[in-house]
Amino acid sequence: MGLDIRVPLGLIFLITGGMMSVYGLITRNSGIYEKSMGINLNLWWGVAMLIFGGIMFFFGRQQKWQDDPVTPRPWERSEGPRL
Repeated sequence: MGLDIRVPLGLIFLITGGMMSVYGLITRNSGIYEKSMGINLNLWWGVAMLIFGGIMFFFGRQQKWQDDPVTPRPWERSEGPRL
């Protein structure tokens, strides 16, 4: 039994990317993006973080459904006595 690091990492990126995307959508017509040549960096980086977080979360959850899950300590398997 172990927690795959991709699950909480994916959730962190999903939450942060969602907040950045919403903020980028709300402020898209304001003048705060003049320094970045008019590119809405909050929106685009938020979308990139959402995609990355979704991929991490998906593959972290997919690992639990496979027949041979990752075991961080292989000596703790209950296959039989260890010599």
